[in-house]
Parts: sequence; C-alpha cells; structure tokens
Amino acid sequence: MIQNKREYKITKAQADKFAEALAAFEKSPPEGHPKTRKAYKDALKSQLEELQDQLSEYEALKLGQTNALAISSFDELPKVLIQARIAAGLSQKELGEKLGLKEQQIQRYEATLYQSASLTRLLEVSHALEVRLDGQVVLGK
Repeated sequence: MIQNKREYKITKAQADKFAEALAAFEKSPPEGHPKTRKAYKDALKSQLEELQDQLSEYEALKLGQTNALAISSFDELPKVLIQARIAAGLSQKELGEKLGLKEQQIQRYEATLYQSASLTRLLEVSHALEVRLDGQVVLGK
C-alpha cells in the first residue's frame, strides 16, 4: 500500500519500468520454451497489475473518491487509518501536527502498521481523521 507522495513516485517509476519491459517482451519475445516465455510474460503482467492497483487506490483516495472504507476485523484498522489520512488530504507531517507529534513518529507508526501504538493513540488518530466505525461486533464463532 502506498502511504505518501514519495512512495507514489517510486511505485509509478516501477510500474513504468514493468510496462516498458512488457512492451519490449511483446515486441521481441526471447527464444526459449513457450511455457517459460508465457510464465515470464505472466509474471511481468501480474507485477504491473499489482503496481497499477496500488497507484489507482492511492489516486482515488487523494482525489476524495472514497468516503467509506471496508473493515472486517480490528486487524485492518491500521491500514484504514492510513487510507483515511490520505483521503483526508493530510500528509504525515500534517497529521503529526494535529496530534502534537513529529512527522517521524507518524512515519514509524504507519511503517509498522501502528504496532507500537496504544489503543489510546489509535483512538486519537481516529478522532483527528474524523473516522467513525459503523458496524457491528460479532461475538464468538
């Protein structure tokens, strides 16, 4: 998942390289066994699609095209908080300022998917991003 402009630029550059490699492969396929060529082409396509999906998700969040994020378990909350920050148009620095934290702390939280954050901190981030949960808690199995 792309978390900031820097990662977006890196991912975009990687996607461009995979697109170029795929185009070169299709223009002049290397010699070898057909199954090997197919596997190589499929791998290039798969990686390109994954990068394009990440770019599309980030772009949709940045453009405000997402107003609800699905969450089916508490484990998904960190990813949703990152997506909510992006959708709110806040940089990591700006979120840090809202919380009275340094940008580097937000970067650490996001890089580790908030593993070191307390429940209190997660709630503070949720409130700063104006995130609210609208669902149910399922008990047992």
